[in-house]
Amino acid sequence: MLQSLTIENYALIDKLHIQFSEGLSTITGETGAGKSILLGALSLILGQRADTLSLQNATRNCIVEGEFAIDGYGLEPLFNEKNIDYATTVTIRRIIMPGGKSRAFINDLPVTLNILKELGDRLIDVHSQHQHLLVGSPAFQMDVLDAQAGHTATLQQYRRTYANYKAACAALQDLQNKADRHKTDYDYLQFQYNELHAAQLKSGEQQQLEEEQQQLSHAGEIKTTLWHSAALLHHDERAAITTLHDVTQRLQKIEPVWPAAAALAERVASCRLELNDIAAEIEDAGERIENDPARQQWVDERLNTLYSLQHKHHVNDPEALITLKENINERLQTIDNLDRHLEELQSHCDTCLKQLEKEAAKLTHGRQQTAPATTRYITDMLHNLGMPHALFTITITHADHYSPTGRDTIQFLFSANKEIPPQEISRVASGGEISRLMLCLKSLLAKSAGLPTIIFDEIDTGISGEIADKMGTIIHDLSKTIQVINITHLPQIAGKGHKHYLVYKELTAGDHPVTRIKILSPHERITEIAKMLSGQHITPAAIANAKELLTTNDEQ
Repeated sequence: MLQSLTIENYALIDKLHIQFSEGLSTITGETGAGKSILLGALSLILGQRADTLSLQNATRNCIVEGEFAIDGYGLEPLFNEKNIDYATTVTIRRIIMPGGKSRAFINDLPVTLNILKELGDRLIDVHSQHQHLLVGSPAFQMDVLDAQAGHTATLQQYRRTYANYKAACAALQDLQNKADRHKTDYDYLQFQYNELHAAQLKSGEQQQLEEEQQQLSHAGEIKTTLWHSAALLHHDERAAITTLHDVTQRLQKIEPVWPAAAALAERVASCRLELNDIAAEIEDAGERIENDPARQQWVDERLNTLYSLQHKHHVNDPEALITLKENINERLQTIDNLDRHLEELQSHCDTCLKQLEKEAAKLTHGRQQTAPATTRYITDMLHNLGMPHALFTITITHADHYSPTGRDTIQFLFSANKEIPPQEISRVASGGEISRLMLCLKSLLAKSAGLPTIIFDEIDTGISGEIADKMGTIIHDLSKTIQVINITHLPQIAGKGHKHYLVYKELTAGDHPVTRIKILSPHERITEIAKMLSGQHITPAAIANAKELLTTNDEQ
């Protein structure tokens, strides 16, 4: 329940403090006096955004503070969730600074606007005139029926399942798109892999083949050179080995007369043995070297294959081709595994869908169960509000897709005349009829939502006379279970309030208009209602009528 509201430096308000009580508080005042300004200021502590244009004095802070009694409204879990100390009385303060920055506090703890709005939505329902348009909104109609069905927990669980289902479907679609893209490349990748695999690539092979190619290309030259070399060392008349043998013998002959010759002879003999081994190796190599055109052709073709693959794939050696082949194989395996992943995701989507179907069916059942009672309640209230032939029905149809609220399409149909079948509200309802219908719906919501406070901002638009009195009675009855603050221009409704506040303008010393508000005494209240009945010139009949309205209110 809203206990007090303090406003500083907002629009036409310099400083204002209002105390509210339980029951029905009525606010009246001339057009332009500032009734809507009060609601604008209140909206700031309910989480609405603001700008510096709302500051009366652009050099000072704008401060709006509200005190609420919240015991018994089930708000403790919300406070715990937001890490805010819970108390049965909560103070909400909003500061708008000249630079445009804003700060919000709950019990002096800084909070974000989102938290402020979340709490505000649990404290007050503000119904302003533009909300009449909501009556034709499918979302609003769904909220009304769900509130009466009382399946908040079921709806919350459904929304979690719906979010999981949408996420699973999105993941499945993303993977399917990825699979489609990959499968487009699959044949080309498979061709590349097969080509590289068929090449039987080996590390270091290219260098060996290049060396072999050089040998095969010059086999004749190599063989001739080796033969001549072997001949010069061993077979020629003046072969080096034969010459060294002669040198050894000559040195050995002078050994008796020159002992140093023995060492030299030994060294020459050693050289001769080494050259003999070399000559044997040359001869052996010469015998192995052959001119093999077939082998040469194979080596050339193999190297051409390797060079061609390197050029095709823009790499410099066979090792890079081997790495490429492995990478392509991994991509092919990934694509092959996509089908398995798709099956797993599809199975998950199917599971989510089955759960969604089950929970949506619960919502549908709840709505179907509560729709007849809601229809009767609204219809009876419309009859009491001077519409004896009004017809109000609720249709629930099965939608072709799931939405965040289930698989139902809700539509409220209305007709004020029995000759005309119920139709979409916006097509057949006048302004006054929409006002009455909206009051019925709001009273229904207020009872089921468990809100501490509801504010009606001229919900009586298009109403007068006896219907206004009946509307006032409904608002008065509603205030027995919920705090109601009603801004009105009708005396029949103003007379129903337990407290009556007057909003008016006053000129300051500098001839600047400011908005004031005061609670009216019983005598002042009679005068104000009489003024609403007859205008500025108050007649004795208006005074008598005002007293009668207030007396009737006291009897209710």
